[in-house]
Parts: sequence; C-alpha cells; structure tokens
Amino acid sequence: MSDVELIARDGDRVGRKDPECPLAIDGLTVSYGDKPAVFSVDTRFGKGRMVAIVGPNGAGKSTLMKAVLGIVPKLAGRALFFGEPFESVRSRVAYVPQRASVDWDFPVRVIDVVLMGLYRSLGIFGMTSKKDIAKAHACLERVGMADFARRQIGQLSGGQQQRVFLARALAQDADLYLLDEPLAGVDAATERAIMSVLKDLKSEGRTVVCVHHDLATVRSYFDDVLLINVRKIADGPVASAFNDRNLQQTYGGRLGATHIAELQQPAG
Repeated sequence: MSDVELIARDGDRVGRKDPECPLAIDGLTVSYGDKPAVFSVDTRFGKGRMVAIVGPNGAGKSTLMKAVLGIVPKLAGRALFFGEPFESVRSRVAYVPQRASVDWDFPVRVIDVVLMGLYRSLGIFGMTSKKDIAKAHACLERVGMADFARRQIGQLSGGQQQRVFLARALAQDADLYLLDEPLAGVDAATERAIMSVLKDLKSEGRTVVCVHHDLATVRSYFDDVLLINVRKIADGPVASAFNDRNLQQTYGGRLGATHIAELQQPAG
C-alpha cells in the first residue's frame, strides 16, 4: 500500500482547537495522483510572528498554502484558523497569490483591484462608498502606489503589480496574512517597501506567513521558519530551526557546504 493510500485511510487527525493560534495545521496531505505533493505536515504559526516557508522547487510550499485555504483539495488532515475552519473566519485571513498565477491582461484599474479586498464589507448591492474608496487610496499610499490608482493593472511593472496586490490584502484589515512568494522577481525598492509594510503588520500584532525563496534573507526578515520538502523537515524560531542540518535535509545536495555555512552567519 502506498504512502498516499495509508494516509487517506488514517483520516483526519483531531487536535485541540486554539482560538489564539492564527493557523494550526494537522496531518495535512495533498496528492496529485499517487504522488503526495505535501505529506502529513503538522505545524503551528504563532500570533504576531513573521514566518517563512522555505524549501526547494516542487517541495509543496505553495500547495500547502493553497490547501489550507481550500484552493486545492486536501487528501487528509485539517487546518484551523483561530481555532475554526477557514469558512468561519475567512474575513480574518488575507491571501496574496503568486504574481505569475494572475491574469494581468484583465482590464481593471488599480483602485478597483484594491476595492476587491473590501467586497465582504460592502452593502447588499455591492456599492462602494466614499469611505471605501478613501480606505483603498490609503492602502495604496501605504505601499507607495497612490499615484497609480487609475492606471490599468496590466500597464504596471511586476514589482508595482505585487504592491497593488499587497494593498488589496491590506484593505481586508485581516489578522493573518498569507503571501505566496511576495518578493519573487521584484526590484530592490519594491522588496524594501513590501518588507516595511509586513513588519508594520507584525508590530500591530498581525501574523504574516510567506512562501519565501531567498535563503540569504531568512534570518534578517523572519522570526520563524518552516522547512519543507513534501514532508516537514523542521519548524520553529529561525535562530534554532534554520541550521545546517535542517537545510541539508531540506535541500540535499542542491546546497553546497560553503553556501550553508554562509546562511548561518548572523544577519548584518
């Protein structure tokens, strides 16, 4: 019997519901055919923390994030947000997908994209008020995109598009932010702008979880880390979990010993 068949037969695990925990994942398994993309992952993300999910290409990082949100189906396991299923608390959770997964040719203005983050709070007819528009502009200001409000989203650079999607997430005024590769392919100025906003969210007591690709910045950007390669390799504070043994288990021969040693140096 395959691993996938065994975990499916085992069913969902039952853990204690913790309303103070922004996201608790228990025994989460996702399979594409007979091959698990994510296998039996357990982890917890704490309140007011900046968390990086890292691993090699194909390790299941994005799949894990999509599975907890119900974007892709789970084979087994569960995810609880503040002790509840996602559907019960979705207004407290904001998601920023990978930029490559978005149709940027869709004819919509920047301000309209940000207003999409407010759709759950709009009235019965879905009409936006002056207050809603003012809030959307404030979110654009926060990410440095106020001057682009009436621009078509497809006319922006990749980094500008990423900032707009972050502004949309800010408009939701969530308690938990899940971002899939928010810094991939952006310029240095955009990276600084995004990290400044994310650190502000943390200082406000929000939790920020990012699928992250740049190992060199994990120590300087994040409090906690989840290392994954289909299975969970390790999780916890960066100071203890982001070590050479766990990196070697996660990446195998893809990282040289010299590179791993460099990653262990304290952030400058």
